[in-house]
Formats: sequence, C-alpha cells, structure tokens
Amino acid sequence: MVDYRKSITARIDWITIVIYLLMVGLGWVSIYAATHQEDQSFVLFDMSTRYSKQFVFLLAALVLALIVIIIDSEFWVLFTYPIYLGMVLILILVLFVGEEINGARSWFVFGPLSMQPAEFAKIATVLALSKFLSRFNFEIHKTKNLLLLALMIIAPTLLILKQNDTGTAMVFLALVLVLFREGLNESLFIFGLFSVMFFFLTLVISISVLIPLVSLASLIFASWRIRRISYFIFGSVLLAGIFMLIYYLSQRLGWELSANRIVLSGSLFSAPIVLYILYRTRRRQLQFIFAVWLGSVILIGSVDFLFNEVLEEHQRLRIDQVLGMDNDPLGAGYNLNQSKIAIGSGGFMGKGFLQGTQTRFDFVPEQSTDFIFCTIGEEWGFVGSTLIVLLFAGFLIRLIFLAERQRSHFSRIFGYGVFSIFFFHFLVNIGMTIGIVPVIGIPLPFFSYGGSSLWSFTILLFIFLHLDTDRFDVVA
Repeated sequence: MVDYRKSITARIDWITIVIYLLMVGLGWVSIYAATHQEDQSFVLFDMSTRYSKQFVFLLAALVLALIVIIIDSEFWVLFTYPIYLGMVLILILVLFVGEEINGARSWFVFGPLSMQPAEFAKIATVLALSKFLSRFNFEIHKTKNLLLLALMIIAPTLLILKQNDTGTAMVFLALVLVLFREGLNESLFIFGLFSVMFFFLTLVISISVLIPLVSLASLIFASWRIRRISYFIFGSVLLAGIFMLIYYLSQRLGWELSANRIVLSGSLFSAPIVLYILYRTRRRQLQFIFAVWLGSVILIGSVDFLFNEVLEEHQRLRIDQVLGMDNDPLGAGYNLNQSKIAIGSGGFMGKGFLQGTQTRFDFVPEQSTDFIFCTIGEEWGFVGSTLIVLLFAGFLIRLIFLAERQRSHFSRIFGYGVFSIFFFHFLVNIGMTIGIVPVIGIPLPFFSYGGSSLWSFTILLFIFLHLDTDRFDVVA
C-alpha cells in the first residue's frame, strides 16, 4: 500500500503537471511554426534555430522542475529573505554590468546563453510576501506592515523600471491581488480600478466634460443616500456659479484660460467650501463621497502631466493606438496592426500548421516571443485560439483550487502569488495581441520563446506544487 504521507509522487497534483506539459509542448510547436523556414531542414539540436534552442530550454526546465520537487520545501521557507535580498542585489548589479538587448539593460550574457534576472525576481518577491504575510498574528491593516509590503513589491519594480523593462516591472503590481485575498480593504482595489478607468477616460474625453459628469454623478449619489434633492440642487448651483465666476474674472483680467483649466480650477476652488459645509453638518456618508469626488478630480487633472511627462514617447504611442487616437499602421501601430491581421486571417478553423502567411513571411515582429499568440490565431483559427484560452483558464482555476485547499498560510499565500503572476501575463499578453491593452512586451507563459521566462515560470509553479504535497503535514 502506498503511504500518502511519504510519497511525493502520490501526493503531487498530476492534473496541473499534465496541463503544464501540454502547454510547454504546444508552446514549442508554436515557436517551431513561427520560426520555421521552408528551405530549412528540420534538425532538433541545431542551435542556430530558435525552436532548437527552445527545445533545449524545455529539457532544462524539466530538470529544474525535478530539482525543485526533490528539494525539501522547508528550504524555501527558511531561506526566503536571503533569496529576496540576493535577487535585489543582482537586479542592482545588472544595471552596471548587464548587456542591453532590445533597449533594456536587463540581461547577463554568458557566451551563447543570456539570462534575465528580472524573471527570477518574481519568484523571490512571491516568496518574501508569503513569508511576511504568514507571520503569527499578522495584521495587514497596520501602517507599518503595509509600508513594508509596499517596499517588498516596489523595490524590484523600480529597479526593473531602471533597466527600461516596463512590461516586466508592471507584472509585480499584480501581486496586490494577494494582499486583497489576505484581507486588505477592498475599497483600495475599487479605487485602483477607478483610477485606471479615469486615466483612460481623460485621454479620450475632455476634462471640461468629464469633471462635470463625475460631479453630477457624485451629487446624484449623495442626494440619493440621504434622500434630499436639495443637496443636488445646491451642489449644482455652487459648481456652476464658481465656473461662471472664474470665466468672468478671466475675461476681465485678460487671462487666457481654456475650458479645461476653468473647470479644473473651479472644482478645486469649491472643494474647501463644500468641505466646510460637510464638516458643519457632520454627515460622514457625504464626507466619504466628497473625498471620492475630490480624489477623482485631482486624478483627472493630473493625467495630462502623467501622460506627457512621466511616460516615454513609445509608451504614449502604444496607448494612443489602443484608444484609436493615432492610426499609424506603418509606424508605432505596426506591431498591433500586423498582429490583428494575422489573427483575423486565421478565420474560424485556421490556415493549418505551417500554413500561416503572416507568420512564414515575418510580417509580425517578435512573433515567437511577445506575439506568439498571433501564430496560434493564424494557424489554428478561432477554434484553436479558444482552446488555448480555455486551457489557460483551466490552469488558473486549478491554481486557485490548490491555493484554497492549503492548510499552511505560507503555501496558500504563495499559491495566490503564483496565480497573480500567471493571470497578469495571460491577460495582458493576449490582450495586447488583439488590441485591448497597450503593447508592453511580456511573454505568454510556457508559449513564448525564451529560457529565462520558461525556467522562472517552471520554478514558480513547481515550488507551489511541492508545497501542496505538504498540505497533509502542516496545519499552521
């Protein structure tokens, strides 16, 4: 009889491993299709081709998976902080001695082999968060704890941004999902969603239109909460009166104020008046609504500065492409345009394996890395693309299931960290190939070409699978 408390092979989640093997196998087939040349004979270990290199990377990934399974899971718990600090030091080191590839100084090059430390920094950060959050009697709402958690996430993020690798840096922000699972106030999550929404809305809609709409919505909600229409009337008259006053003064004094500036300055000028009235009435519900409104106004007013002064030119162009504000199919929008053409040309059933014209003739840049989904869409069509999406969805759901069944706080938190990383990569990579999110350049897990990403994803997953095998032994 098998002892389920001792045999790792009996306790390990083979369903997830089968999904993993299926994805890396399909990924290699997709890379072969994306890089295959008709006049080139198939040689599996010809290291001059990407599909051969990826096959070697795949074999190495399987060896790494086996090593992770063999290593005692206590190793990751005991050496979490040294691993994290060591990775931070490596991220600093790569800024000085690293090689620049595709505009990002984020690579160590050892002869024919190149390695990107930022990919492995994801593992170290998830480990550090898991260790810190799983401390006995940990209270996530304490200011000190929140600051330390933010520092753990922001430190590698800023170092990777310094390497000019914005896409990888943004992945770390997905770890905020772990904090919400562990009890962080959901209102912060809602605030984040609204911040993103207002950022993009402000790029499309004029401030002079958006702020009045937000103000009216806030007044309507406030009046509904306290069942008094008088607050809506008073607020509307107050804002309109201040807008008109500023416009009148600007005309008399010769100020050249645009409609956007009049509305923004009028809203900010009215804020202390409204705040004083609310303070006197002592209605806490209205004070909260006022705080949300004022935060929205400040955010909307700062979008122009953030967009034009903080973001790089290529990042602004990519956002414009997604929003349809810059139709330049031969310039900044070339990648996205060719991606849509490739996916659309696949139709319902696809053109067939190795029959994709967009793929074969290299119309799609980075078609074996960031835009590997284009090859899938063109050759396998809507049906094949849907199956891949469903495969990823099943994989992500499985990760949540495994995380929720953990008896160890460390293992559960780590599981949600793994889920957050994979979910962000999946959502953004496919989203950018079909034009619903800006092109930021991150790989599709297990499908995109690259040793560093494949190895880091494999290690991340198999650490969790090994932790899952200990769920019978750990109750803390």
